[in-house]
Amino acid sequence: MSELGRPRRRKEDRRLLTGRTQWTDNLQLPGMAYVAFLRSPMAHARITRVDVSGARTLPGVLAAFSGEDFAGEQGSLPCAWPVSDDVVIPEHPPMAISEVRYVGEAVACVVATDRYKAADALEAIEVDYEPLEPVLDMREALKEGSPAVHPSGNRAFTWKFPQGDMAAALDGAPVVIERTYVQQRLIPSAMEPRAVVATTDGDGFTLWSATQIPHVLRVMLAMTTGIPEHKLRVIAPDVGGGFGSKLQVTAEEVLCLLITRKLGKPVKWTESRSEGNLTVHHGRDQIQHITLAAEADGRIRGLRVNLLADMGAYLMLVTPGVPLLGAFMFNGIYKMDAYEFGCTGVFTTKMPTDAYRGAGRPEATYAIERVMDELAAELGLDPLEVRRRNWIRHEEFPYTTIATLTYDSGNYEAATDRALTLFGYEELRAEQADRRDRGDPVQLGIGVSTYTEMCGLAPSRVLGSLRYGAGGWEHASVRMLPTGKVEVVTGSSAHGQGHETAWSQIVADSLGVPFDDISVMHGDTAISHKGMDTYGSRSLVVGGTAVLSACEKVKEKARKVAAHVLECAPDDVEFADGVFRVRGTDAGRTIQELSLATFAAHDLPDGIEPRLDSDATIDPENFSYPHGTHLCAVEVDTETGMTKIRSYVAVDDVGRVVNPLIVEGQVHGGIAQGVAQALFEEAVYDADGNLLTTTMADYLVPSAADLPTFVTDRTETPATSNPLGVKGVGEAGTIASTPAVVNAVVDALRPRGVHDIRMPCTPERVWRALEGAGS
Repeated sequence: MSELGRPRRRKEDRRLLTGRTQWTDNLQLPGMAYVAFLRSPMAHARITRVDVSGARTLPGVLAAFSGEDFAGEQGSLPCAWPVSDDVVIPEHPPMAISEVRYVGEAVACVVATDRYKAADALEAIEVDYEPLEPVLDMREALKEGSPAVHPSGNRAFTWKFPQGDMAAALDGAPVVIERTYVQQRLIPSAMEPRAVVATTDGDGFTLWSATQIPHVLRVMLAMTTGIPEHKLRVIAPDVGGGFGSKLQVTAEEVLCLLITRKLGKPVKWTESRSEGNLTVHHGRDQIQHITLAAEADGRIRGLRVNLLADMGAYLMLVTPGVPLLGAFMFNGIYKMDAYEFGCTGVFTTKMPTDAYRGAGRPEATYAIERVMDELAAELGLDPLEVRRRNWIRHEEFPYTTIATLTYDSGNYEAATDRALTLFGYEELRAEQADRRDRGDPVQLGIGVSTYTEMCGLAPSRVLGSLRYGAGGWEHASVRMLPTGKVEVVTGSSAHGQGHETAWSQIVADSLGVPFDDISVMHGDTAISHKGMDTYGSRSLVVGGTAVLSACEKVKEKARKVAAHVLECAPDDVEFADGVFRVRGTDAGRTIQELSLATFAAHDLPDGIEPRLDSDATIDPENFSYPHGTHLCAVEVDTETGMTKIRSYVAVDDVGRVVNPLIVEGQVHGGIAQGVAQALFEEAVYDADGNLLTTTMADYLVPSAADLPTFVTDRTETPATSNPLGVKGVGEAGTIASTPAVVNAVVDALRPRGVHDIRMPCTPERVWRALEGAGS
């Protein structure tokens, strides 16, 4: 039986679920001290004085520092994506020196013998601020005379992407729809808070961090701090979730390294949840102005997208690139003659934004799927019928879209038909009509989302054309041990995805070695010396392909050893189910037996190296394009505004599936995050720039009790751009679910004059929308 497609339980779950593993905050080193940061209470102010002397005299305090103490060595936190010629990348000191630009920015720190003494000593630090006017609204920020976040002003960049003749598409179009949608600011809420441990042996440095990107972090820390890269080891032990929030080079990582260099002893910092809400980069935060031109029969002529994207106070690692990833996805699965995209990045005095699960693709999918429902309503058509008239048909693949991407494979018809069957679409529409006729105060809404995404980031040439500062390749090593066991070293760094299980299945299937004889190592730059890490649903598509490629090289080396042992020509050796055999005979050796023979190397011929170990570095030839149809039914109480999801069906096509259990878990988790944006989550600032949602009591992350039972299924059209045929699944649920839910809420209320509700669709907002519509 093939290992690929088997629903194996994850081998890493025993230690992860019981907590019997090495998290960064578990780490205890001899003589370790603890760091606490004093953070600005003001959104925008000049720092006129910082006095840390009072903290230095307190019991247990080893040191206290202000930004001035790091001024000559802390550098500027990196932005690796200078998206345009006009992009402004301000200096971003890890600890503020002369000015603060968001509440939570570090202005001083204490190092003490335990974390409580460090935290308490912060109260003895004196800081004087000269208040400056905060900048909170993107539209106001771009107006003449607005207070400036940076001396250069509040415009970070302008990026345009015109394709086709949009003016011609609009000219004489029978239907033109204009809508403005708001993507609210979100706070990633990984189960494990960020944590950093840094130590030095006087010459080299080791940094443990709850990060998604140990390899990228090592390079960037070397560039920022001046520590030679070969003297710096970065370790990401088991990491409890990321969702993009740990795809970052943070102030705390830089400062912990600098502190350990100053003191010559190990230091640790672990954030509190409220501290994290203030200082983990935020997600989304866009204003989307959408113009769609269509024929009278609903066929799309053209689409114009104008975005304002809130960068926050600084450009962090990939901040300006996030909205531009969406530039290639606003067209979704639809055919059109013209497309025009423009984005303006805007500085505000808020926590910077950056990648959050989906990174630009959920925002794009939301806009196109919302406006497709508006088109259907304008024409009096079923929302699915409008989509059918515009989507790429399965026989048209591969298809180059108006946004210049080539979708290699897909079948939107099959996924939609399967979803409709599982959902009971016609029956729900009949019930909806009956409730409307009866004037039921609880109305039924049906939401549709037919999506695709670009993932498997990404061909290095494409990233280079977009000015990204690195490539999209991935590296893997497969090592055959003398006893026949296998070690896999991957450059992808897991934070909950199940790499150890999926990679073991790929290797077991390729080499014919038992699943339990394989171990997978990752997340340590001293063990996995090369990699581009984990984000953008790239782990399996790129990292898994690198593992498979390394396996193929192992087999080619083993074939030569087998030919020698079996006394035949290499071309006469065939391989199947882990055994090399002489073609047409029963004579053979397992690859595990050949591993021992290679280790002994007693009589290997000249020219055969006594090792089967192999490396591979893969640069993908294209993105991968999973797709699917998500359908949501909601019940909306028109008297209270309360929304309840009654049923949810997701049929996704993620290409070939390595492990169905992992896929289902990723889809479930993704849907939960997308539903959370639709109904629950929002980062809220007051008029002074204070974040009001700093705790879980204020920032509403849904629990299992708030979510419905999801019905999930799959269709399968293998990718043609990689030998595994896989497409990626980590972000699919998040991308698809938000518009499905909001479309359902609006569908329930459309007869009462409601055409949009700003997310999250809380009971208050739903009720106010009804009141505003005169219902």
